Amino acid sequence: MNKDQVKGKIKEVAGEVQEHTGKLVGNAEQQAKGHAREFQGKAQKAAGDARESAEDMQKDLDKDRDPLGR
Repeated sequence: MNKDQVKGKIKEVAGEVQEHTGKLVGNAEQQAKGHAREFQGKAQKAAGDARESAEDMQKDLDKDRDPLGR
């Protein structure tokens, strides 16, 4: 797990809380800001997932190139 995955998930959850709080108090602006924050978090987490996947593939390639399989 990398920092983008963690920060993205935190931002996603915070956005959900902000969105639901805005809905509860009837504040459409806070609801919209929360919704936007949630999707920013999802995008950041997806970027972290992609980076981790690329790093894993690179490790596999490096392992395949090592004649001793280290």
